[in-house]
Amino acid sequence: MGMSVIISDATEQDTEQILKLQYLGYQSEAELYGDWSIEPLTQTLDSLREELADHQVLVARLGDEVVGTVRGRVDEDGVARITRLVVHPRMQGHGLGGRLLRAVEERLAAEQPVRAFQLFTGHRSLGNLRLYARQGYRQIGVAPAGGNLSFVTLEKPVQLPLATAV
Repeated sequence: MGMSVIISDATEQDTEQILKLQYLGYQSEAELYGDWSIEPLTQTLDSLREELADHQVLVARLGDEVVGTVRGRVDEDGVARITRLVVHPRMQGHGLGGRLLRAVEERLAAEQPVRAFQLFTGHRSLGNLRLYARQGYRQIGVAPAGGNLSFVTLEKPVQLPLATAV
């Protein structure tokens, strides 16, 4: 009998596993752009602990192992900014990225009013772009980020439940 993946809030005890997963997950991005100095690969444990304090950070667990993570925070304009969606390479292609994305959207919208969800990815990250499009995100901009990298910003408006629509 196999275990199922459980999505829950990250805890202080998860920080080392999150950082290791992030490092593993962003190797392919660094290779794709020829840039090993990208922020997800250089983030410190202390910096991640700070994010735990002021972001909604979720993890996907398979038993005791963190196999996915995502972060988000709502800004003063009501835009929920989602970052660092990472799924362990062996777990990719099974819908876990979409589950994490929906879970963080739900958590952020439950905390305070959200008018839109926004995230970004590299312009060559075609798998990420496909995932985000399947989840209802649409491209709203592209900005050079230096070197071989441009960031594609994507946004998804909040869908109000039919019962509350006026």
